[in-house]
Amino acid sequence: MGFFASIIEDAKNIQKKDPAAKNLFEVFLCYPGLHALIFYRVSHFFYNHRWYVTARLISQIGRFFTGIEIHPGAKIGRRLFIDHGMGVVIGETAEIGDDVTIYHGATLGGTGHENGKRHPTIGNNVVIGAGAKILGSFKVGDNSKIGAGAVVLKEVSPNSTVVGIPGQIVKKDGIRVKIDDIISEEKVRSRV
Repeated sequence: MGFFASIIEDAKNIQKKDPAAKNLFEVFLCYPGLHALIFYRVSHFFYNHRWYVTARLISQIGRFFTGIEIHPGAKIGRRLFIDHGMGVVIGETAEIGDDVTIYHGATLGGTGHENGKRHPTIGNNVVIGAGAKILGSFKVGDNSKIGAGAVVLKEVSPNSTVVGIPGQIVKKDGIRVKIDDIISEEKVRSRV
């Protein structure tokens, strides 16, 4: 998909998902999440062509104007919606699937100075609540929800809802899960 086609697709997605968006003109003028994606796509182009300083400079200009920091090395799928956006951070080796929604203050970050993949991989149709922190190199499965303020430090299976610090699965496949059951199951697995 071309640059302009992807931007139009992102804008239409924002209008579809946000009841406050009255028309595409408003989305193009007033949505910092869309502006951040435009800066990201330009910086990502330069990053892929090994113009690293140019890529980082463009991403920093985008951060200055939008309050959203997306490293140009991150891999972002189609129709990402960053709602409100201020304070969102997406790290260099983060990977984001299609149709993901991220609310303000969320971080897709690393846990140290290790080399290689150090940021999370987010599946398709994931919702990441305001202020959530997803830290480390693991996967958040498709159709999962990360609650506002959650700190997720380990893999999340598909179709799960995670809340708390540290993040715990409280719903899986639409069924409420007791945290004690998950802890017991993890203890059994660690003994095997």
